[in-house]
Amino acid sequence: MVQTNATPQDASGFDLYPERRENSKTNLQKALGFMWSNPRVEKIRCEVAVQKCMDTSPLVKTMMYALRAAGCDIDPKRHISCEPCHPDVTGGFDAEMNQIIICQNGSHSRGVIQSNLAHEMIHMFDFCRAKFDFKNAEHVACSEVRAANILHCSFMTAMLQGETSPFDFGATHKNCVRTKAVKSVMASSSLTKEQAEEAVDKVFPFCYNDLEPIGRRIRRKSEDMERSYRERYSFALS
Repeated sequence: MVQTNATPQDASGFDLYPERRENSKTNLQKALGFMWSNPRVEKIRCEVAVQKCMDTSPLVKTMMYALRAAGCDIDPKRHISCEPCHPDVTGGFDAEMNQIIICQNGSHSRGVIQSNLAHEMIHMFDFCRAKFDFKNAEHVACSEVRAANILHCSFMTAMLQGETSPFDFGATHKNCVRTKAVKSVMASSSLTKEQAEEAVDKVFPFCYNDLEPIGRRIRRKSEDMERSYRERYSFALS
């Protein structure tokens, strides 16, 4: 899974982000911090890359504008944290702290950081605009459907996942979104696959059609990100 959405007080979720609760660390765990590969260097490199992405990425800037327009201006120093994470994830959203986590040990390219920031900003946007409760499985499922739909299920992505072909992309795009959403819900909670599928299927018809605030599904190697940024003023955020 590329991203995950950490649910407050969910032990399985916080296992993915070992620094989320400093007071939960033992002295031994702190002493063994050197086991992370150059954590201080990784953190600085991550923070520089995040700031550069926020300054230059049309997609991330569109999300920042949307958050500001919804009354939830984002301060990178307060709302974005570069941290070491479990190797299986590269980012998350901590709703309890209203903070995006970028995994400094798993985000080594501009493309990955851009994808992570935009994905988690959609969760933050849902938390701000619609008051999503990330302890509610259906709310989590809806936000994961929206993020997968807007950002992650382009034709090339679906091809690489073996979920489509040039002949049936229209019919299988929803399958790609559903698959990624189910995996994300499972990774960020203690739900079984069957429970995650049930939550995703229940909200899918409505949440699949909600493309705010980007207004379109982002395709690889297209001008969709630039178009969204140019059109950002036209979206009525409610």
